[in-house]
Amino acid sequence: MSLPRETDYGTPARESEKEVTLSIDGIEVTVPAGTSVMRAAQECGNSIPKLCATDSLEPFGSCRLCLVEIEGRRGYPASCTTIAEAGMQVRTQTPKLADIRRGVMELYISDHPLDCLTCSANGNCELQDMTGVVGLREVRYGMKGKNHFDLLSALTREKDESNPYFSYDPSKCIVCNRCVRACEETQGTFALTISGRGFDSRVSPGESQPFMESECVSCGACVQACPTATLMEKGVIEHGQAEKKVTTTCAYCGVGCSFDAEVKGTTVVRMVPSKDGGANHGHSCVKGRFAFGYATHADRITTPMIRKSIEDAWQPVSWDEAIRYAASEFKRIQAKHGRDSVGGITSSRCTNEETYLVQKLVRAAFGNNNVDTCARVCHSPTGYGLKQTLGESAGTQTFDSVMKADVIMVMGANPTDGHPVFGSQMKRRLREGAKLIVVDPRSIDLVRSPHIKAEQHLKLKPGSNVALITSMAHVVVTEGLVKEDFVRERCEWHSFEQWRDFVAKPENSPEAMEQHTGVPAADVRAAARLFATGGNAAIYYGLGVTEHSQGSTTVIGIANLAMATGNIGREGVGVNPLRGQNNVQGSCDMGSFPHELPGYRHVSDAATRALFKDAWGVEPQPEPGLRIPNMFEAAMDGTFLGLYCEGEDIVQSDPNTQHVEAALRAMECVVVQDLFLNETAKFAHVFLPGSSFLEKDGTFTNAERRISRVRKVMPPLAGKEDWEVTCMLSNALGYPMDYRHPSEIMDEIARLTPTFHGVSYERLDELGSIQWPCNEQAPEGTPIMHIEQFVRGKGRFMLTEYVPTEERTSKRFPLILTTGRILSQYNVGAQTRRTANSMWHDEDRLEIHPADAETRGINEGDWVGITSRAGETVLRARVSERMQPGVVYTTFHFPESGANVITTDNSDWATNCPEYKVTAVEVTRVTQPSEWQQRYRDFSQHQIDLLPKKREKV
Repeated sequence: MSLPRETDYGTPARESEKEVTLSIDGIEVTVPAGTSVMRAAQECGNSIPKLCATDSLEPFGSCRLCLVEIEGRRGYPASCTTIAEAGMQVRTQTPKLADIRRGVMELYISDHPLDCLTCSANGNCELQDMTGVVGLREVRYGMKGKNHFDLLSALTREKDESNPYFSYDPSKCIVCNRCVRACEETQGTFALTISGRGFDSRVSPGESQPFMESECVSCGACVQACPTATLMEKGVIEHGQAEKKVTTTCAYCGVGCSFDAEVKGTTVVRMVPSKDGGANHGHSCVKGRFAFGYATHADRITTPMIRKSIEDAWQPVSWDEAIRYAASEFKRIQAKHGRDSVGGITSSRCTNEETYLVQKLVRAAFGNNNVDTCARVCHSPTGYGLKQTLGESAGTQTFDSVMKADVIMVMGANPTDGHPVFGSQMKRRLREGAKLIVVDPRSIDLVRSPHIKAEQHLKLKPGSNVALITSMAHVVVTEGLVKEDFVRERCEWHSFEQWRDFVAKPENSPEAMEQHTGVPAADVRAAARLFATGGNAAIYYGLGVTEHSQGSTTVIGIANLAMATGNIGREGVGVNPLRGQNNVQGSCDMGSFPHELPGYRHVSDAATRALFKDAWGVEPQPEPGLRIPNMFEAAMDGTFLGLYCEGEDIVQSDPNTQHVEAALRAMECVVVQDLFLNETAKFAHVFLPGSSFLEKDGTFTNAERRISRVRKVMPPLAGKEDWEVTCMLSNALGYPMDYRHPSEIMDEIARLTPTFHGVSYERLDELGSIQWPCNEQAPEGTPIMHIEQFVRGKGRFMLTEYVPTEERTSKRFPLILTTGRILSQYNVGAQTRRTANSMWHDEDRLEIHPADAETRGINEGDWVGITSRAGETVLRARVSERMQPGVVYTTFHFPESGANVITTDNSDWATNCPEYKVTAVEVTRVTQPSEWQQRYRDFSQHQIDLLPKKREKV
């Protein structure tokens, strides 16, 4: 028995202040102006047959099944393309319409394989459904003659199985165009077309290529749109139709897409993007839609393990023994070396509830504030910069707000690769006419892609963000483009005056800054004028802003620019950090920084500490603890010797890998809680099996502050959810945690955190998702922040003096390396590398400009050594015009690549966020791996050999 299908209204909903009332089959219905007759009929409960229509796509009018009769009009118009008008009298069911529909359906079926009983779509096929709806009982034309399914006469019989996740069977295609339109309208890739004409028409990826050779990005929109089995998930082909579905939230990037996990027993058949998802509205990317197989990969470790030394073999033990051993080691270290000799790292891949418990364990059970999170190495400058200027450490808008933007500035972000579902939404707005400014040293896809071209691409030199943003502000101030009425009403006038005088100085002009940025002054001036005068202007930024020595300064500069131009506090504007992982925002919200308790309240505040003392029975320490870089330094000094690391791979993700490895080797007890033996776990003494997002209950908070439910789809493979493991460890340390369900943890968070006061599982189930702040003043959440006033009261302008990074090119290191991500892989790759996504990207490569390659004798695919003052690694070269001369680029998804072996300890002045985006290097042709890579290969294999010989099958 297949799952019941959600109601499909046939055409998208329309927004209008005007309403129209019409009669459909004698029933009066009132709808917004612009609504189709088809949708209006569905609104009043009358379904009209359809095949080419679906409510996620604009009407097309090709299938001719949805014809209706309208009083006073000749013929039989298609209800999907006919707009409802006031006073219309519509009939959807008459003998003549029934006869026409049967005739149309008869033509479809006469050219379609009649293998319904063995078809993978059986029970979930719209063609099958519509055949029944129209009452077709015979096909008079027979099955002989030219057709699309007979072996002797088919245009193409062979299925395209090239894509690892879905199959394309052209014999079952009815040429409804839904897949083509989904690729254009929803995804914006334009990878599909209809080739041929008339009888020879067929869906074609690219220029009649296999899917894997085309521009298809495997987002799944075409599969989702297909009404037959033409495009079908291989999971459905293998397992059959699902028996139940569980709505949950994706565990990849910071978009936070909602999915319906369709399940058969405990097997996930497929992940279907939820139409009700507040962040994704039924769209998805290749990772969330298809790359969930890592959860049951054979590499999963599902038994706790312990060992005395990292040179010892791992011993499988019971949960109780592993927890008891870990707790005894932490106690021993603290007894010998003091309270502050241990700490913990929370995870941006884990739920809010799990993260909250880890920081609570550190503060209440360890008795110190030595807790940090991966946001330290990505968006900690966002927290600092936005807190100082606007009063809250989070983005200001919803993702949907971009649809009201007239000017979009993307700075140091690559949404189509890093946040692809939002990237598709942004592209849709750009196709509608919004103007685009891209600030990036590399030519990302948004600079030029189908039907999109940036008005300005400010191709700056890495490390010059502050110089660029300040020079844009110079233009706004000196050319009289400041929204002075907004500034006077909403901002501190004194701070504005100081800022205005500062940016107006000649040394901050685009002409003066051109020597630093490398961007022509005329381009900077044009971009600044467009941003200030082009209507609603929104800024979206990523790690290309924050991961610099002046990351916090750039975030402040972005906030300054938004305030000066009045682009805060309404739809279509705002300051929008694109968070890299699924719960980076949440991990920060939950108090994962050593200086802040949940809700971004400083540990030095006595009233806040008293609140937590009443709730926890233990008062948090008033002094900030160690940040991650400080933990490493203290470990090398012999004063920090115990670490509880949940869900983070600091060896692969943090800069200067060799320094991180040395720090972990210096520790006496490293406890890693994860799914796999990741790079950090190879230095661990205790391994506690983690649970994937499919195996737990909880919540994630995405980049737009949207709190969404994570729901258990299958039992935890190791028997326990992550929050339960943390509770066991805390209890063994002597601090009791007795939660029975994650909902109780969220209730505690809500009691203690003002911005979460109105959040509960019951409320989340009712509303679907909630954007914090959610409290008495905003019981349903806050989609747009700072509407009437800033959280801090008045917006604060701050000076942004450009200070060149200490990491500079030289004769020895004449190139600048910058890093980023790619669509098919995610973060350190622990998840996506264990899926078929590696078919698109199976190694990290070094992108280099043709001029730089030529002078070094480097050709496409050559092995090249990349050397910095921190170390050396070897990658294959990709010669690319995307780069500017003097700049090279790589990703960091594969541990053997050693991308962070060459990044340095340089960091942001305010937050210690590493300067991943600026590393001075030299690139030369080589013939063998680097010394580090050879050591890594040997060490990694040795650690794998130390695993128990008999691995449990998953």
